Amino acid sequence: MSTAAIIPAAGLGLRLGGETPKAFREVGGDSLLVHAVRGLKAASAADLVCLVVAVPPGSEESVVKELGPYVEGVELLVVAGGAERSDSVAAALAVVPVEGIDCVLVHDAARAFVPVDAIERVVAAVRAGAAAVVPALPVTDTIKQIGPGGEVVGTPDRSTLVAVQTPQGFDPEVLRRAHAAGVVGATDDAMLCERLGVTVVTVEGSTDAFKVTRPQDLLLAEALLAERRAV
Repeated sequence: MSTAAIIPAAGLGLRLGGETPKAFREVGGDSLLVHAVRGLKAASAADLVCLVVAVPPGSEESVVKELGPYVEGVELLVVAGGAERSDSVAAALAVVPVEGIDCVLVHDAARAFVPVDAIERVVAAVRAGAAAVVPALPVTDTIKQIGPGGEVVGTPDRSTLVAVQTPQGFDPEVLRRAHAAGVVGATDDAMLCERLGVTVVTVEGSTDAFKVTRPQDLLLAEALLAERRAV
């Protein structure tokens, strides 16, 4: 069987600053989107056959040209994204082939440097029978729960907490049901599945799969890329 991957890349990424949408900001001469696509393509055990990217409306043709050199042997589909991340994922999911796909990955372009082995762990867990899978890392900071006035009302046991990353992997039919349910306010696709009562399984994530959100994250990304190129 084979994998399809969805990258919602229609967001502006306002916290990163600048006029260019976040997925198209460059690191080492290539956009974060290109780096993310390269990583997915390099995960040979995933058997990626279809890539769907949701982009700002009107940019579809330019993105096809940008990504074309990096997706040899993979069907590339570029669709107009929506106002919210979930809208973009739903638009992309609507064109994912129904037949021949046993795993759908949803991946953020902002996590452009996730290692191949982390991607392959997610796919392997889905193929082993998990309906929804997220890569995760233990939380190292002490987390405080606050009230409406900013006062601390509790301190969760961090041994029970993890920070989740992407790509998240899903049984295709489960992901379609999750999006069809019309849940409002979910911050990722795993949360949509949780609302259906689906068990979400975690696998080991990677510190390299950090999310480029603020300007200082671009500096970290440049340093990581330079380190990889030096090997």
